[in-house]
Amino acid sequence: MSRGDGRAYAQTYTQRALRVSRAIRATAWACVAAGVAAPALRRRLALPPEAVLGAAAIAPAALCIATRRTLGRDVAVCALNMWGYVHAYEMPNDDPQRLAARVRVGYPIAIDRVLGLGTPPTLRLQRRLSAPGRVNRFERVLVWCHWVWFLVPHGSVAYVRWRRPERLPSAAARMYAVFDLGAVFYWAIPTAPPWWAAQHGRLDDAPGTQARRMMLEYGEQFWGDRWGALYDVFGGNPLAAMPSLHFATSVTAAHLMSEVGPVSGTIGWAYALTLGLALVYLGEHYAIDLIAGLALAETVRGAAPRAVPLARQLSRVLQALEARAATA
Repeated sequence: MSRGDGRAYAQTYTQRALRVSRAIRATAWACVAAGVAAPALRRRLALPPEAVLGAAAIAPAALCIATRRTLGRDVAVCALNMWGYVHAYEMPNDDPQRLAARVRVGYPIAIDRVLGLGTPPTLRLQRRLSAPGRVNRFERVLVWCHWVWFLVPHGSVAYVRWRRPERLPSAAARMYAVFDLGAVFYWAIPTAPPWWAAQHGRLDDAPGTQARRMMLEYGEQFWGDRWGALYDVFGGNPLAAMPSLHFATSVTAAHLMSEVGPVSGTIGWAYALTLGLALVYLGEHYAIDLIAGLALAETVRGAAPRAVPLARQLSRVLQALEARAATA
């Protein structure tokens, strides 16, 4: 082969590599766009759930191919996962009548009666400590503990990134695996929380003993006219109680913070235990929901070491595609 032929071959090879790289990057960005758009447009376009969930699931990996790793990309990958989770959590309630026809109401009440020695713990706690018609200071603390939860799972991952950045991939994978696996149960076994069962006459032991939903009572007092809009944003599926992801993710957060240091771990566990009390006392979850949430968190934690080889293999594939896309 002559020198001129060698140059032509090299130029052809380079052009082909550039086309492949641009195609990989364009495909990755298209997957990211689809993962963002499909959940938001699912009702308007009547998209099938499989298409919506598939697009949302691919988007985080696609972003890893489309861009180099930076702190911004790490945040965006986590945000894309939560975008998919939130819509997976809400989607069963796109058809409220169908969801209500599938909801399980009785089994958590029956289990909680056993756990509460004849009376569900929610009713037992409210009868002993609450006064009808008012929300006392202790109950307000519990309500705020519940509201603060929206920051805790992601805050714990951010704390790991700050103090032990080398642990971020594992910490984020464990936290968001708990979210994603919990959403599977919300589709498979839609389960009513105590406040919903009480509203429908399924949690009354005797006249005048209906379980209260103090978060709603206090929310209307504290937020006033803004409460309706806030509740609409965060209450997308009222029949997603089993397992309690509030508790599962808080337990996972406590583990992550314990792995960083004893002080942060103590804070994490103190919060998780207080939240557990709040969820049952306020009528947001049954005790069995918390037990199931704890089991989910511990299952993910226990399975994490066994998933490392698969995760590394997937990471190598994504990194190879990222490198090819970066040459464009």
